[in-house]
Amino acid sequence: LYLLLPCISDEEQGYDLDLFCIPKHYAADLEKVYIPHGLILDRTERLAREIMKEMGGHHIVALCVLKGGYKFFADLLDYIKALNRNSDRSIPMTVDFIRLKSYCNDQSTGEIKVIGGDDLSTLTGKVRIDIIDTGKTMKTLLELLKQYNPKMVKVASLLVKRTPRSVGYRPDFVGFEVPDKFVVGYALDYNEYFRDLNHICVISETGKEKYKA
Repeated sequence: LYLLLPCISDEEQGYDLDLFCIPKHYAADLEKVYIPHGLILDRTERLAREIMKEMGGHHIVALCVLKGGYKFFADLLDYIKALNRNSDRSIPMTVDFIRLKSYCNDQSTGEIKVIGGDDLSTLTGKVRIDIIDTGKTMKTLLELLKQYNPKMVKVASLLVKRTPRSVGYRPDFVGFEVPDKFVVGYALDYNEYFRDLNHICVISETGKEKYKA
């Protein structure tokens, strides 16, 4: 699986902002477009096919990790639903949400705070796909989920960073492997800003200072 994983090199500079539709209020706050929206959607559609192939026949509780995972979650489920309608194999699926917070500015606080979501005891014994933005909080979250004795847990993450701070965890389904840069957009935020940006972009030092907590 990882041999086929799209890997963005450390030397990748991204694309000029002028080539894409960027909200004017963010124009001075970004360095480059790193992963264009169309490429994100195409890769997400492929992940939906892989999930269908591996999980067909199981009942999935799709658990979205808010807030950074909501765009990936929604688009991934749309592609899975399309496959359900148009193929011989389909997946019974229900949806739930949990909200976590681990960042202040561009640094992880080291603490994982559960600050929202329903009672996870309702998920006991069911197969589920957990959707997150980068995979950094997964080790802690998986320990939390173990308390509810699921039959199986599979994790889908749009991004996995190459970073010396990694705990070594690898999700089951990965969109892109990226360098250790702080990226925003496509629901990924910097102190709650940039979630309304379609593309995944590299934030500028000006943007960090402007929206610093």
